[in-house]
Amino acid sequence: MHRIQLHYTISRDAGDALARNPLPELLQAVAREGSISGAARALQLSYRHVWGSLKRWEDQLGGELIVWGKGQSAQLSPFGTKLLWAERQAQARLAPQIEALRADLERAFAVAFDANAHVLTLYASHDDALAALRAWAATPGSDDAVHLDIRFTGSVDAIRALNEGRCTLAGFHTLEQPDADSLAARTYRPLLQPGLHKLIGFARRTQGLIVAPGNPLGLHSLGDVARSGARFVNRPLGSGTRVLLDDLLARAGLVPEDITGYAQHEPSHGAVAQAVAAGSADVGVGIELAARMRGLDFVPLVQERYHLACLQSALEQPAMQALRALLQTSAWQQEMASMAGYAPLHCGEVLSMSRVLPWWKFARRKPENKGQKAL
Repeated sequence: MHRIQLHYTISRDAGDALARNPLPELLQAVAREGSISGAARALQLSYRHVWGSLKRWEDQLGGELIVWGKGQSAQLSPFGTKLLWAERQAQARLAPQIEALRADLERAFAVAFDANAHVLTLYASHDDALAALRAWAATPGSDDAVHLDIRFTGSVDAIRALNEGRCTLAGFHTLEQPDADSLAARTYRPLLQPGLHKLIGFARRTQGLIVAPGNPLGLHSLGDVARSGARFVNRPLGSGTRVLLDDLLARAGLVPEDITGYAQHEPSHGAVAQAVAAGSADVGVGIELAARMRGLDFVPLVQERYHLACLQSALEQPAMQALRALLQTSAWQQEMASMAGYAPLHCGEVLSMSRVLPWWKFARRKPENKGQKAL
């Protein structure tokens, strides 16, 4: 079976929505003009180019395209005639879909030619408020629209992507008051460096137990999950919620082996909630919104901060300034506050990393002795 490849061009000219292919255009010109030389003139190409193109197509497709009878003009072969017929059928049948695809491509590329639009690449731990922000920030017609290219991944991978230059922002989350000896500290401290990185405030959100409606197993803590043997569904290694869970287990004096199903995991909060809704798990740890959207019950355990990290050098970029300005609007903060389990927290503000993540201790510089001779 022969394969089809699609290509598109970008031009100032409006053109049309046809998906063009040079072979049917050549065949149609030959059929209309009755000769290769006539087809070349009609297409404003050289005879040599048209002849060579037809020969290359015959070699690739394995069939004769043009035939000549003695004393007759050039005609399409039966194979060439069927190819041209197939092209016309496809164009007629697929015209609405082709037009829709062209319009979608034009809308996407319009951002590149809009001086007031900005694009920011963000790798982030899964978060429903960020997904809402993506739609909110790209509202058509708004001044300084920000188009967020979000790749949801684990918190650890998000910060690594930032450090490797694969994104401008990284989203991750921690407890509001993380301990200096916590797993979160041991995980994130090697990846972040005060002075090099900056934190932009985003949200406070609630994480807890996602359980079936009515909480039939009476689960109110991780201790209850361990004692009951409830089927647990986890998040993958490297995700911020997995780091959070392990810290909470340590606080409760539990180990992973105490949790039935600790090794089973789902890629997002929504997937954890869906597993509980489908009955394949009894409980999982996730955000409140994921539970409420699926009609499940939610037992709050902790509040945490969701951070947006960037390099200090990126703060003055126009796209970053536009995003920060949007985050600080009352309209966006009201939108976030309407989401279950979310509240804006220093939204859009540049925060001191050593205050938000108190894992670093800096000795205060002693005042210089004015009478001491400088070395």
